[in-house]
Amino acid sequence: MIVVASANGDVGIDAAWEVLAGGGSALDAVEAGTRLVEDNPLDHTVGYGGYPNLLGEVELDASIMEGATRRAGTVGGLRGYRAAITVARAVMERLPHVLVAGEGAARLAAEIGLVAEDLLTDAARATWEAGLAGTLAGEGTTADVMLSRVASLATDPERAAGTVNFIAQDGAGHLASAVSTSGWAWKYPGRLGDSPVIGAGNYCDDRYGAAACTGWGELSLRALTARSVVASLAAGASLVGACAAAMHDLATLGIPSADVLMHLVAVDAGGGHHGVTTRSSGATYVWRGDGMSSYEVAPRTVVPV
Repeated sequence: MIVVASANGDVGIDAAWEVLAGGGSALDAVEAGTRLVEDNPLDHTVGYGGYPNLLGEVELDASIMEGATRRAGTVGGLRGYRAAITVARAVMERLPHVLVAGEGAARLAAEIGLVAEDLLTDAARATWEAGLAGTLAGEGTTADVMLSRVASLATDPERAAGTVNFIAQDGAGHLASAVSTSGWAWKYPGRLGDSPVIGAGNYCDDRYGAAACTGWGELSLRALTARSVVASLAAGASLVGACAAAMHDLATLGIPSADVLMHLVAVDAGGGHHGVTTRSSGATYVWRGDGMSSYEVAPRTVVPV
């Protein structure tokens, strides 16, 4: 058994492990771990306390996928409910759909008994207001200026590229993966990234492995980065090779290499794990496996593009 998560998953990974240790499923484990990150007001990239869009509205995206059947559920542009991953699972298990967005996602959240709330904390509001005033970059005073800077925000990993990833393999050998995010700070209202798109930010297949992304979602949307990792594993590549190939593929998108911001974590069918980044050294992920009393922090391999 194993659980792997992006670095900010440290607040939930031990809870995910306890699900597995108690005989629970990988699906239950990734949801449990993700929920704790969504509850964390200090993480401004996920759930409650997430940075808002240009209008000051927190919009959440999430996806969950099981490897046995490749069933999946995703939500996009969810407002007013912090547990986006639980709503995504409800899409998978209660509806004949994969993706539900906007008001429909909020309706489903209410139907499953989640409590509506304002997700914009004072800290996130202060950052949003400072950005609109131009104080973060020392320029401009209007939302129009912020619109002109939307593309450049993709290079700011703290405020543009944060997401939480969880991948687990349970005692029966089944894989599951979960991704949740509040997306870019100051994003254009209604923008969806890769997190709610199966194959882009999240993909899981018991036969080969699973991968989940954090970074500039528009790139992984175009390259189907998570799916490309699993496809390489299916073709016989090693886990290290599959992750590197997915990163190198981003270099073909016509984006200056300095602007290509992507991280991913992956687990193969044998329980091997790996994390990569296009950024400088120092990026990490967390994992926990059999015989460990808590999680460990592992370095991500830098794959220059």
